[in-house]
Amino acid sequence: FLLFVISISAQQNLTTPQASQKASISQRIGLTDIEVVYHRPTVNNRVVWGGIVPYDQVWRAGANENTTISFSTDVMVENKKVAAGTYGLHMIPTKNTWTIILSKDNAAWGSFFYNEKNDAVRFTVTPATNDFQEWLSYSFDQLSAKATTLTLKWEKLSVPIKIEVDVNETVIASMEKELTGIPGFFWQGWNQIALYALTNNYNLEKASAWVEKSIAINKNLTNLMTKSLILESMGKSQEAQRFKKEAFALPGIDEAQVNALGYQLMGIGKTEEALKVFEKNTVDHPDSWNAWDSLAEGLLTKGDRVKSKQLYEKALGMAPDNQKDRIKGILANIK
Repeated sequence: FLLFVISISAQQNLTTPQASQKASISQRIGLTDIEVVYHRPTVNNRVVWGGIVPYDQVWRAGANENTTISFSTDVMVENKKVAAGTYGLHMIPTKNTWTIILSKDNAAWGSFFYNEKNDAVRFTVTPATNDFQEWLSYSFDQLSAKATTLTLKWEKLSVPIKIEVDVNETVIASMEKELTGIPGFFWQGWNQIALYALTNNYNLEKASAWVEKSIAINKNLTNLMTKSLILESMGKSQEAQRFKKEAFALPGIDEAQVNALGYQLMGIGKTEEALKVFEKNTVDHPDSWNAWDSLAEGLLTKGDRVKSKQLYEKALGMAPDNQKDRIKGILANIK
C-alpha cells in the first residue's frame, strides 16, 4: 500500500500539458520593454461573456495563474502613471465598460486571491466587437514611436489598453546612467547625449552642459559643432558662430572628420547645414571621390535629384573599383 501511495504521489508531480497553453508577447517602445505573460483558454463552444467569464466579477484576464504585465521603465497606462515593475493583470467585465486592474500582487493563482488593497491602478475601457477568435490572445496594436495599444482578443470581443512612454525621459535617464560608467570617461558619450537632447529639443541648457564635458575631455570638430548647434537653437547666434569658427580652425582637421560631421548633421535632420559642410570638403579636397559622393548623397536627401545625379556621375569617374557598382546602383534609381 505504501509503495502504491508513493507511486501515485510521484505521478502527480510529473509535468503534463495544460489545456490553456502558456504564451507571452513583448514590445519595446524607445528603450522601454513591455511584456505580457498569460495562458490561453479556448471558447470550445461555450458562452464566454456572462458565462464562463461572469459579468461584474474580477477575472484573471486569461487562465491558470496570474496574467502579468511588466514594464522596464515608468509608463502611462490609459493616462495613469504606472511605475516600472511587474503587475498582476485583472479585469472586471460588464456588458458595457470594463474595469482594468494592475495589482502589485503578481504571483497569486488567478483572481481567486485578488485583494483590492494591492491595486496599483485601475481604470475603465470600452471593448469593441471583433472577428471570432477561438484562443484568447494579446497583441500590441497601433504601434508608434511613443505608444502602443495592448489588445486582449477572445470570442467576438477585443479589449484595448493604451500604453504611452515618455521616450525622451527614459532615453536620457538611460544615457545618464551609462555615463556614470566607463563611457563617462570619453568625449563621445557626452557629445551623444547632447546631440540626442538637441535633436529632440530636450532641455537645451542640460545639452549645453553635457557637450561642455565632452569638450573638456577632448576638444574636436564634432563636439565644438554640437555646441554651436545647441547655442543656435537657444537663440545665441553670435556665440554659436564663435564655436563654429573655432571648430574649423582646429589644427589637423582632415577630410574624414569633416565628412563625418556632415553625416552627423544629416542624422539630426540639419540637411542644409550638412550640405555646407560637404561643399566645404569638395572645395578643400576636389580630387576626393568620397567628398563628391557625400555631397551627392546630401543633395539627394534634400530632393535635388538633378544636381545629385551630376555629382554622383562625377564621383563615379573618380571612385575606386570597389565603389563603382554601389554608385551605379544609386544612379540607376535616380529618375
